[in-house]
Amino acid sequence: MKKIALVPAAGSGSRMASATPKQYLDLLGQPLIAHTLRALLGATEINQVVVVISPEDEWWASYDWSALLGDLSRLLVLRVGGASRAESVMNGLAALDVPDDSWVLVHDAARPCLTSAQVSQMITQLEYDAVGGILAVPVADTLKVAASEYDQHGHAQIERTTPRAGLWQAQTPQMFRRGELLAALQDALPQHVNDITDEASALERLGKTPKLIMGSPWNLKVTYPQDLQLAGLLLKAQP
Repeated sequence: MKKIALVPAAGSGSRMASATPKQYLDLLGQPLIAHTLRALLGATEINQVVVVISPEDEWWASYDWSALLGDLSRLLVLRVGGASRAESVMNGLAALDVPDDSWVLVHDAARPCLTSAQVSQMITQLEYDAVGGILAVPVADTLKVAASEYDQHGHAQIERTTPRAGLWQAQTPQMFRRGELLAALQDALPQHVNDITDEASALERLGKTPKLIMGSPWNLKVTYPQDLQLAGLLLKAQP
């Protein structure tokens, strides 16, 4: 059974306050996405790594990817990115010429601290599962629900504390069979695009129950400018 890593990388990264999409921001002298792709290509179980970029992407072709990643025989680039992450994943799945029962591991381009070992461990735990699952970590912090109105100084106010027992923070990769995930996304989009914040939520909407596989707090998603510095520190600390 084939195992495909699919990396949606068509976003603009608006919260990074940069004209350059965050997947191409400099991280330790390389574009951020290079670290992400290296981890996926380093997992020998992965047959192919597929990057989904925007049809208008001007950055990808400006890099020498063979110098950054080495052998590119398992790397495929598809210019079918959509207006949302979910649409990019759906378009990428539809463009793949693989059997429906192939496993697809969808991973955020902006999670560069993933390790090849984590990918291999996830595959080992899920490859015979009926549904699939996601990397995640239990929530450790106290969670507050903000009131809908702000005070006179523009500050949010606490409405209540919500119990954290049983809560997990979703990460990626998220590993599902190509046919089931594609059907779930096609059923949800575009009407429910705001509800589909990850691949698991699309499957959950159809009554599926994905597994939670223990991830790592180091599997950081770069969202804000300060995250880039933290990602650099985490990468330097890896063996």
